[in-house]
Formats: sequence, structure tokens, C-alpha cells
Amino acid sequence: MPDLNDMSSPASADHVPASTTPTQEEAEAAVRTLLRWAGDDPAREGLRDTPRRVAKSYKELFAGYSTDPVALLERTFEEVEGYDEIVLLRDIRLESYCEHHMVPIIGVCHVAYLPRSRVVGISKLARVVDAYSKRLQIQEKLTVQIAATINDVLQPRGVGVVIEAGHQCMTTRGVHKPGVSMVTSRMLGDFRDNPVTRRELMSLIGQRSSRMFET
Repeated sequence: MPDLNDMSSPASADHVPASTTPTQEEAEAAVRTLLRWAGDDPAREGLRDTPRRVAKSYKELFAGYSTDPVALLERTFEEVEGYDEIVLLRDIRLESYCEHHMVPIIGVCHVAYLPRSRVVGISKLARVVDAYSKRLQIQEKLTVQIAATINDVLQPRGVGVVIEAGHQCMTTRGVHKPGVSMVTSRMLGDFRDNPVTRRELMSLIGQRSSRMFET
């Protein structure tokens, strides 16, 4: 199992060099192979356009590979009137895909930071979540990547990321345990070192399990 403490840098090895990226035709051929392997006929009417549709949908589902999370946070604002308390963006819809089975991970992400002298537009926090979640992932790694990027770029006094998600790799296959959720967190700076600040953050996040896994 990878050491999550080594995942502190936003730099990622997930990107594939453009020169090795398969063509659209190769991607569609791969889908046709999977359809035949599953026992169906890719030439039948209902599946004739499926390879093209799947290849197109993958570009959207895995758009994070072509997004630079660091660039999203580069524009910041310093006119904050001395604000230095918690900034929390709660219940960010999270849609990712398990790198072991390529099935959905659906949930919410809570992102918080303690600004030092500058803040970032809140939509950028959500975009950073999307940039990392729209890749093949494990939840532990995803949590660390989001926190590390915000910490490295904004250099705040603290960063906290909490993800609560359901994994279809265990709800619709395998052990078939629907309703099970997984919670991961990454605390840096004051959120890690100061128990009072950490408790305040967790209190603000609260309990929202009743609606977080709607698909």
C-alpha cells in the first residue's frame, strides 16, 4: 500500500504523455472488444454507436487528466479586511471512479482553509476537487491530493479536507453492501496541530449523511 505521507506534492504521475495516448479509433475498438467479451454483438443496432458514445463520455468523466489544479488557484485576493478565520466550502458534489474496478465513487467533499493573507474564489476550490476526482482514484489518495495542492499554492495557516463517499465497487458488486460510506480526512497546519480548531471545523461540517450519496 502506498505511503500517504509521501503524497504531499500536487505533482502527479497520473498524466499519460500525449504521444502514447490511444486514438479515438483505438478507443472505440477497445470498447467493441469489451462488448464482445461481455457476450454481446457490437454490430447490432442498439450497440452500433456505443463505442463512440463511450469514448466521448470518457473524455468528460476523466477530464481531470487535462486540468492543472495548481493553475486553478493562482488568482487570489488580498483585500480581505484582515479575515483570518475558517473558510469552509461544504458539501461539494464528488464524482470519481475507482481505479481498481472503474466504477463510480459518489459522495461529497468538504474543503476548508485558514487564510494567512489572501483568499481564493470559492468556485476554484470546487474545481480543484473536480480536477482530482475526475480521474481514476482511491479515496485516500484523492483526499491527500486536494489538501496538498491547496496548502502548497495558497500557503494558508491550515487546510482541512474531508470526503464522505459511497463506492459502487462494494455496493453493486463484490460484497454487495449498499448504504456503506467511507470517510477520509487530511488535516494540515493548524487543523492538524490545534485540537480546538480541528473540532470547530468538524462541528461546522456537521452530519449530512442522509443526502450525500444521491445519484
